[in-house]
Amino acid sequence: MNFALILFVLLVVSGALWAYDRFHARKMRAAGAPSPWWVEYGASFFPVILVVFTLRSFIAEPFKIPSGSMIPTLHVGDFILVNKYTYGIRLPVINKKIISINDPQRGDVMVFRYPQDPSMDYIKRVVGLPGDRVEYRNKRLTINGEDIALVPDGEYLHPERLYYSPRFREKLGDKEHAVLIEPDVPPYISSAMNFPHRENCTYTSSGLTCTVPEGHYFALGDNRDASSDSRVWGFIPEENIVGRAFFIWFNSSFIRFDFSNLKRLGGFH
Repeated sequence: MNFALILFVLLVVSGALWAYDRFHARKMRAAGAPSPWWVEYGASFFPVILVVFTLRSFIAEPFKIPSGSMIPTLHVGDFILVNKYTYGIRLPVINKKIISINDPQRGDVMVFRYPQDPSMDYIKRVVGLPGDRVEYRNKRLTINGEDIALVPDGEYLHPERLYYSPRFREKLGDKEHAVLIEPDVPPYISSAMNFPHRENCTYTSSGLTCTVPEGHYFALGDNRDASSDSRVWGFIPEENIVGRAFFIWFNSSFIRFDFSNLKRLGGFH
């Protein structure tokens, strides 16, 4: 469901009713006569829909996390807010950038339209920028020849499955975050799709090496062995970007209005 399109249609309809009532219908009615119910309701909803549409399109948009691909940073059922203007101002519905502000940085948790099906929104961590050479071999990440250190950080208990995964700390740019890596899962990618610019990637039994094309980004899930990401479906085009996740406001399983939510996403950077 394209909620942005539905909201835009409601905005246009209610705005038209408001304009009809404001500039035409009122002048035609007798003094003190009530407006027709369909004009009154449509016009009264217009300011509310306008505020919601503006906030959602240009300021912040809520999303719900449906899968565990970003554990331990994001949990299934987390409701997050996404900054819609940090990477530039985009036209609603068509998502076309009209004003550039910032570019995605390594380590950002980014929401984007899934390249294989733009009607779906995905969330992953930005790893490779345009022009970067990204290697993920034998569960180790290398960017432009620099090995990204993994610091052991105990274990993570999956509450829904009651098993432990080794947890590590990883730093991309100035952003440090946690990742999960399963030692028993093979390092090779068995389900890579035929995506645009696939010739930029080389797959082997130990993993892959990709050179990120201009205007594209390479992203991974923090739950490295349980994530379908750029290793599988390829690069993220710049025009697919929605925004940067910056706040977790609650979880559908239990409310967590505390600063641990802010910490998991690294704060308001």
